[in-house]
Amino acid sequence: MIDRNAAWNLLTEFTESESLRKHALAVEACMRAYARRFGADEEFWGMVGLIHDFDYEKYPTAQEHPFKGNEILKERGYSDEIRRAIMSHAEYTGVTRGSQMEKALFACDELAGLITATALVKPGRSLAEVDAKSVRKKMKDKAFARSISRDDIVNGAKDLGVDLDEHIAFCIEAMKGIAGELGLS
Repeated sequence: MIDRNAAWNLLTEFTESESLRKHALAVEACMRAYARRFGADEEFWGMVGLIHDFDYEKYPTAQEHPFKGNEILKERGYSDEIRRAIMSHAEYTGVTRGSQMEKALFACDELAGLITATALVKPGRSLAEVDAKSVRKKMKDKAFARSISRDDIVNGAKDLGVDLDEHIAFCIEAMKGIAGELGLS
């Protein structure tokens, strides 16, 4: 059985970047919250969120990520369900999102990054200063955090079946629970 500790060790083995580790923690927090909301396995969903980008630092291109990570996960005994969810979080892999967990991962990934970026430009650099309205305002500014796909955020919420503002507020609340670990308290 692969648990959170093994997932954290995998992440830290491949990811030295503090910001990428914090992104993984933010997505994990959002995934755990959605698992609770949907009555799913919080540990399992959280683990998927934690490792979804574990290979990105070493294999950052679309030709490599998450394909290389998928190979590594297979070698290390991670289930098809975990590997499929991680493959499905990148539009260009061609892996469709069918399960609620896959849809949640896609919906939370880019949004967690935008929420973090929004918090970092607030005077106190705190999640306490961030709300759905401020995130929506930053979404409209194409120069702000330009690598974050606004389309993925909008489409992710839609595919998950949640209102975009509700989704943003939900993820902000989930991330507030670990604001200290994210350096955003």
